[in-house]
Amino acid sequence: MAAKALSFDVGDYVVYPKHGVGRVIELQKQEIAGMQLELYVLRFEKERMTLRVPTNKAESVGMRKLSSDKTLKEALDTLKGKPKVKRTMWSRRAQEYEAKINSGDLVSIAEVVRDLFRADDQPEQSYSERQIFEAAASRLARELAAMEEVDEPTALEKILDILREAAPKYNKDKDAAAA
Repeated sequence: MAAKALSFDVGDYVVYPKHGVGRVIELQKQEIAGMQLELYVLRFEKERMTLRVPTNKAESVGMRKLSSDKTLKEALDTLKGKPKVKRTMWSRRAQEYEAKINSGDLVSIAEVVRDLFRADDQPEQSYSERQIFEAAASRLARELAAMEEVDEPTALEKILDILREAAPKYNKDKDAAAA
């Protein structure tokens, strides 16, 4: 019993876990190692990259359609939540954050963005923290932009506005606990 393969059409936005949001620009047939393969040709504008994915492998590599409105709302609500401060070594946390970003799961990516966000009145981030934050925020913004049909900077600003609005609420809790 074969599972019904995911089906994407030319022009569809898709999410490829390792690279984020791309667009199906072509369906191609190609002979590779004597086998005839059908391929999705994906274009990732931000990375200026083209990727070919066999249609029968799309699901197993984690390729998916854009998130549902419900998942997007859940991700944006996650940004409003209290950041989780982990006391483990940075290298371990960095690996966990990278794994969440590369999972392609919008809510997991939103958790990384929330946890690594620093408001203007908070201590500065290390270089590697900033890099991971920017990678996660960019992934989230690209999917939000594709779903809401806006450009990436507009989507990123919406994300940062949500974070800035939530930050004082949680910093106030910390200040009260320190007093």
